[in-house]
Amino acid sequence: MTSNSQKTIALVVRQNTAGIEEQVAGIVAFLQDAGYRVVFEAETARHVQAGGVASMSAQEIGEHASYAVVMGGDGTMLGIARQLAKYEVPLIGINQGRLGFITDIPIERMLPALGEILAGNATAEQRTLLEGRVMRDGAMIFCGMAVNDVVVARGTGAGMAELKVTVDGQFMYNQRSDGLIITTPTGSTAYALSAGGPLLHPSVRGIALVPIAPHALSNRPIVIPDQSEIVIEIVNGRDISVNFDMQTFASLQHGDEIAISRSPHSITFLHPKEWSYYGTLREKLHWNEYPSSDGKLK
Repeated sequence: MTSNSQKTIALVVRQNTAGIEEQVAGIVAFLQDAGYRVVFEAETARHVQAGGVASMSAQEIGEHASYAVVMGGDGTMLGIARQLAKYEVPLIGINQGRLGFITDIPIERMLPALGEILAGNATAEQRTLLEGRVMRDGAMIFCGMAVNDVVVARGTGAGMAELKVTVDGQFMYNQRSDGLIITTPTGSTAYALSAGGPLLHPSVRGIALVPIAPHALSNRPIVIPDQSEIVIEIVNGRDISVNFDMQTFASLQHGDEIAISRSPHSITFLHPKEWSYYGTLREKLHWNEYPSSDGKLK
């Protein structure tokens, strides 16, 4: 059995968060006292001061760390999750943001929750990712990965985009809209939710296609198997871009295709044992009805 002193835990901290140094120092001291080696992710080391804590690149974290603790919002988690996905480093999220669907541990409970998780009293949960390849004249010109979603959308001030959508070689539709969201179950609580998409439980092996303000109201969201390949061809429209978790590739042309499929990589989130996906939805989406001791909703 590997001892704690031989285990490395990486800290990833959101930039420009007031008062974060004290909380980071508390986590560093807590983990070091427990016998772990603590390192900062390289970008974190540039904006958080802590004496004697080394820094590592994402690649080095992937190769050497047993866990990565992420302090921030879901955006911070998405950024490091994409980089660490191929290394299978489990991620623990401490919420310094607003919604916090995937950075779920409240800051006031961070030390006891960390202690429980690292002691093995944790719920492990795997999440799938998407991979998208931008094809032009049969050649790949860009490739991206997304934890939440791949979004093809028109530019600000431009007219509607016309997109041809094919799934597993079968024509689905030509759609005129502001764009199309292709989302994982993780991303179903993000942009896709605001566009009227369905919530997908993380264990559902599906990908949702959610139109953004479609011209035809009969263009509805659809969930397809996650082993499908989706190809979106740019038929018409100006200033159309594709983004991967809000990382944008902008220079799309008519005739370009975006081929999207499930990534071969996945990510593992570690939650406190009492964590519940439904509890997270209830809290974040303000589903405030819950059963009392007499079984009635209140």
